[in-house]
Amino acid sequence: QVHVGESGGGLVQAGGSLRLSCAASGRTSSSYAIGWFRQAQGKEREFVAALSLSGGSAYYADSVKGRFSLSRDNVKSTVYLQMNSLKPEDTAVYYCATGPDTEHTDSGSWGQGTQVIVSS
Repeated sequence: QVHVGESGGGLVQAGGSLRLSCAASGRTSSSYAIGWFRQAQGKEREFVAALSLSGGSAYYADSVKGRFSLSRDNVKSTVYLQMNSLKPEDTAVYYCATGPDTEHTDSGSWGQGTQVIVSS
């Protein structure tokens, strides 16, 4: 089983950038994907982006396309979420999760979440 944990959240002004990291541990030799989700206060959790560690394209929610990007470091078993041009509406707790492929990244283990606050 693959386990994940996030880091890199914080407070940033609108228009700024942050990079979140999702580090995987456990059976990282297997094929798996990592997804990012977020949940703003009082709202439902929503999909942000997903990427397979074995290759292939990344997928993004429409709300973050062109602003957020994913990259991976297979040696470190880490996926990075680069967030640019941040908006106050991006404020949320960001979670990474893992699954067998990019369509099922919410089916495995979840991290504890990292808070992102974007001030206007």
